[in-house]
Amino acid sequence: MNWLITHSPALLILLPLLAAFLMPIIDKINKKARNIFAILIFIIVEILVIILAFDIIKNGMHVYAIGEKNPLQTIPSQAAVPIRIVLQIDAMGIFMGLISATVCLAASLYSLAYIEEGKGKGKFYTLLLLILVGMLGMEFTGDIFNLFVFYEILSIASAALIAYSRKGEASEGAFKFLVISSISALFILFSVALFYGQYDLLNIAALAKNMKYTHLDKIALALLVSAFAMKCGSVPMHFWCPDAYSVAPSSITATLVAGSQASLYALFRVCFTLYGVKLDLQLIGGALIIFGLLSMFVGVTMAIPQKDIKRLMAYHAISQTGYMLLGVGAGLYLLGKPEFDSYGIRAMEGGIFHIINHAMYKGLLFLTAGAIFYRLKTRNLNEMGGLAHKMKYTSIFFIIGALAIAGVPPFNGFASKLIIYESVYKISPILSIIAMLVSILTLASFVKVFHSAFMGPKIHDVEEVPKSMLIGMCVLTFVIIFFGLFPGFIVNNLVHPAAMALAEQAKYLQAIGG
Repeated sequence: MNWLITHSPALLILLPLLAAFLMPIIDKINKKARNIFAILIFIIVEILVIILAFDIIKNGMHVYAIGEKNPLQTIPSQAAVPIRIVLQIDAMGIFMGLISATVCLAASLYSLAYIEEGKGKGKFYTLLLLILVGMLGMEFTGDIFNLFVFYEILSIASAALIAYSRKGEASEGAFKFLVISSISALFILFSVALFYGQYDLLNIAALAKNMKYTHLDKIALALLVSAFAMKCGSVPMHFWCPDAYSVAPSSITATLVAGSQASLYALFRVCFTLYGVKLDLQLIGGALIIFGLLSMFVGVTMAIPQKDIKRLMAYHAISQTGYMLLGVGAGLYLLGKPEFDSYGIRAMEGGIFHIINHAMYKGLLFLTAGAIFYRLKTRNLNEMGGLAHKMKYTSIFFIIGALAIAGVPPFNGFASKLIIYESVYKISPILSIIAMLVSILTLASFVKVFHSAFMGPKIHDVEEVPKSMLIGMCVLTFVIIFFGLFPGFIVNNLVHPAAMALAEQAKYLQAIGG
């Protein structure tokens, strides 16, 4: 077990990467074996992430130097600074890893029936595995250049799966996603060049230690914040989200949400760990709060008039990202002040708790939209109705997801939103009022969707979706209900350590040395 825990940071990236290369071969040999192999890999990754999470919460951060005889030795004996690829996983990194692994597992189960045989299913699972590699790599790496590499893996695999149906609108959505991804990747690469040119370093901890906050560092900060804010779908750089989310296969839309959150994680890592207290905390924290408010309000008001169910949900995804930016931005705004220990850290806990809650209920809602499309072959709400008569389980899953996103107790969205309301109220009551108003509008929007799709007389002679799709939705539903019923347990054991890992920059830097 000790060997497994020691090497699990590398295994969690190498295992799905190797599986992605093997998948086309297994696909040629036997289709059933391909499905079993894919699901097995996602289950193993999920188990490994959970084991590693237990160890990190209990014993602290893991570091792993790839290629070093002793992987725990991050600085080679002949060097003074880290020069190898170093993985550095703290409570925040493994928190994000849990999200990525769980969403990908649910998506893989759902896709067994949702993705038709004979339409490149082997390629689909190959790309889904690469998406998982990209997300875990971004969340585990301690190196700014490899953050860029994994970001590119995630972007290219995601773009290919957005265009999976090969229809005109899918190609258009994938093209827009690829353009945005390329621009943001260039921003990141230019920032990496600025850092390397000044400090001869790529390791995040070593860079943070030597950071002088020069004009070039400020330019790099602006580029990195723009790149990751663009990719996480924050207003005013959100315009690609509805086009990409609405045309991708629903199981991929759920993973796109998790991929956007990996970019959100990178944004927080840059602000808290790479720059930390050298930042003008009030300026950058205030900017994140403003991004959050704009995303919440613009997202929900754009969602209400939509008639395409997935486009409507995509705008709500933008709106929910605003809650995370608001909570964590408030924490950054108060970092270093006496108020941080009372309500600043609570705001961060609310924002971080909302990341995992959002991934679960938004993933579930996109899967229910996919279930409707699977049977009706339409995303237009005006062409639906009466589905609750036949699709009872899908209806129940939709209700749970809708109540969770609207922040209705006892579901998980209520728990994280309540923490955000309470904590940001201390900064300004207006912040809480706007956040609550957006929740009310979200509830109204999903009542409209439920009435249009599921209520009324039976007008479609359809059956419930296959069991594998129901199991995929069931995985996310279980997490939503569990987190909603036991929020204190999750916050104390998972969310609070993640928030402290972000806030305590010194611990991250000490783990590497140099």
